[in-house]
Amino acid sequence: MNEIYYLIIINIIEFILMGLDKLFSIKKMYRIPEIVLLIIPFLGGSIGGILGMYIFRHKTKKLKFKLLFTLSLIVNVLYIIID
Repeated sequence: MNEIYYLIIINIIEFILMGLDKLFSIKKMYRIPEIVLLIIPFLGGSIGGILGMYIFRHKTKKLKFKLLFTLSLIVNVLYIIID
């Protein structure tokens, strides 16, 4: 049960970070480092990252994000299945 809460929280965090980074981009403010946006999905936040990418239309043209978010989703699903 704790795993479910963890996944919900980490996905919400990634979703919010994607939205904030898009806002910061528009306002020409400090940006969230890409490494942060790319590590969190591998910690379980892949769905939040993918949703944030398309809802906020942020980083959708970057192949690196598309590939790594997809890979992180596969890794997360495999972890859940194996666990």
